[in-house]
Amino acid sequence: MKNLLKLMDLTDKEIIEILNLADQLKFEKKNGIPHRLLEGKVLGLIFEKSSTRTRVSFEVGMFDLGGMSLFLSSRDLQIGRGEAVQDTARVLSRYLDGIMIRTYAQEEVEALAKFGTIPIINGLTDYCHPCQVLADLMTIREIKGNFRGRKLCYIGDGNNMTNSLIVGGIKLGMQVAVACPKGYEPDAALMKWAAENGEFSCSEDVLGEASDADVLYTDVWASMGQEQEAEERKKVFKQYQINDKVMNVAKSDAIVLHCLPAHREEEITSAVFEKHSREIFEEAENRLHAQKAVLVKCLRG
Repeated sequence: MKNLLKLMDLTDKEIIEILNLADQLKFEKKNGIPHRLLEGKVLGLIFEKSSTRTRVSFEVGMFDLGGMSLFLSSRDLQIGRGEAVQDTARVLSRYLDGIMIRTYAQEEVEALAKFGTIPIINGLTDYCHPCQVLADLMTIREIKGNFRGRKLCYIGDGNNMTNSLIVGGIKLGMQVAVACPKGYEPDAALMKWAAENGEFSCSEDVLGEASDADVLYTDVWASMGQEQEAEERKKVFKQYQINDKVMNVAKSDAIVLHCLPAHREEEITSAVFEKHSREIFEEAENRLHAQKAVLVKCLRG
C-alpha cells in the first residue's frame, strides 16, 4: 500500500489489515509499549482547510512512531500562490518521506500522487474522508464485534463523509442506508456501485432508513466552504436530525457516531449526543490509532 487517496482504492482485506494494525497500536499506546516504527521518517502536513483532529492526530501519531512532522499551511507554500501541483509534488518528494494533505479538490490529491514519488495520504477532500471512516470502522468493530450483517444509517448531507462511509460499509459487508433531502444525495457513481455490490438504500425517509440500524451516523449540515449556505441548509435539513424519535426506531443497542465538530440541536440533539458521547469520543481518539496504522502501511512499504 503506497498511498491512501480514497477507500475505493483498497480491498476489503487491506482495510481489515489497517484496522488490525490500528488495534495493535492502540493496545501498545494504552500499555506504554513503544512502537517507533517510523524512526527517521518525516511527514509533510499540507493544510488548505483548517483542522483540529486531523492535525493533532497526525502530529502525535508521527511522534509516537518515532518520526517527525512538518506543518505546511497553504498560506506559506508556493502552491497557495499558484505553483503547479506537479511541481510541488516533485520538490517535496526530494525532502519528505510522505505527505498528508487536507484540501478541497480530490484532483489535487490524485495529482500529488501521480507526480510525486512518496506516499500521499488524503486527510480530507470535498469528495471523501478515508482517514475518518477508517477510525469509524475501527470504533464499530470495537463496540459491535463485527461488520457483516450490521446496518449503518447515515442521516444528513450526502457529503464526503457519506461517500466514504458508503464505500467502507459496503466493502466490509454492512447494509448501508442514507437519509438525505432530495438534491443533496451522495455521489451518484458511488451509489450505483453500492447498489450493485451490496445492500444499499437512499431516500428522504429518515425513520424508514434508520429502522433497525445498529449504527447511526451524522455530520454537520454545512461543511467547510459552505458557510454561505448555512441558513438555507438549516431549513432544508431541519428534519434530518438524530433525536429520540430516530433512536426509537433503531435497534435498542444502536450506537451513535459523529465525525465532529458537532452542532448540537441541529444535526443531533444535545440529549442524544451526551448519551452517546463515550462512543463518539472513542471514535475521535481512534483517528490517532487508525492513522498511525495508515502511516506505517504507507511509509514502511
